[in-house]
Amino acid sequence: MNGGPLHPPEWTVQHRGPDTVLRLAGDWIACRTGVRSPADARRTVDEAGNGTLRIDCAQLGQWDCGLVVFLRMVRDRARAATGIRIDDAAVPQAARQLLALTAAATSATHGSRKVAHKSIAVRAGENVLRAGKEVGLATALVGESALRAPVALAGRARTRAVDVLQLAGEAGFGALLIVAICNGLVGDILAFIGAVQFRRFGAGIYVADLVGIAMVREMAAVMTAIVMAGRTGGAYAAHIATMQGNEEIDALKTFGIPPFDFLVLPRVLALVTMMPLLYLYGCAVGLLGGYVVGIATLNITSSAFLVELQEAVAGRQFAIGLVKSLAFGALVALAGCHIGLRAGRSAAEVGRAATSAVVAGIIGVIALDALFTACTNAMGI
Repeated sequence: MNGGPLHPPEWTVQHRGPDTVLRLAGDWIACRTGVRSPADARRTVDEAGNGTLRIDCAQLGQWDCGLVVFLRMVRDRARAATGIRIDDAAVPQAARQLLALTAAATSATHGSRKVAHKSIAVRAGENVLRAGKEVGLATALVGESALRAPVALAGRARTRAVDVLQLAGEAGFGALLIVAICNGLVGDILAFIGAVQFRRFGAGIYVADLVGIAMVREMAAVMTAIVMAGRTGGAYAAHIATMQGNEEIDALKTFGIPPFDFLVLPRVLALVTMMPLLYLYGCAVGLLGGYVVGIATLNITSSAFLVELQEAVAGRQFAIGLVKSLAFGALVALAGCHIGLRAGRSAAEVGRAATSAVVAGIIGVIALDALFTACTNAMGI
């Protein structure tokens, strides 16, 4: 656009039989000739009446968004009226493209507004359907893990042993310190609580029973699983979500490498293998913490505490704890991998995936432990 004199914008409505012609002339430059008002567009459409309103741009000069705004107002007014159709074939192609973009933006805005004003029943139904879909995907992942694990152990899956060993080392040896701290403090707390209560009845020796059964049957497995959900489950989700964002998972599929065998199965095998060992390690540290507090706060001997502990903790208590640790390990690994695979491709999705994996792992461990407790009580063990 040059800085020479401009011809003011003009528009006239001419009737030709059943059709009406809207002739546009002059220069439609918003910053120099202004923008037409909605009243101008309304009068133009009202003069056209019913039928087809054909736009003639033969005498049109320079134009910018001022023309697009006017045509947009004319089109909206025609849509609001009944029996009027716009024929914009003679409008410059660039102007028609801009009009199409404004229509798309308006549709997206109206769609978002409709979503925001959905009723409570509709939103509740959508959430139920979304939750059902997530449950179905998670169930499929569990089933695939159960089917592919024996194949991987037999060496017929696309899972590398070096990956399993590396992940097992990261999940096992790297977690020894935090598992020891958490389980040791839990054993101390149980012993303190038992010492305060049992001392009132002169039954301080039963602190050994409390610490032994609670740690071996419940707390060691649960605390170790919660630690692993925060430490390892979140790391699994963040790692896979990062690969999703970098399109590395798409590259694996392109080369014919199943992402499940290459990413999910090694993590599940590694964590399921290490969880029983971490559980036994947590039991030992927790019992040691309870032993130290019991000897220090109660007037009992070391041998008496150990004898009572040995009588209280039977082999089936360890069996229950080992089964729980296996189930918790599989749950934490599958939750982290599932959420990582479902993450988006932005950097923000990595943080959301890690947070969701930690929350899902902790809630899942507690819920599964409650289910185990109900089942064992029903079976009388």
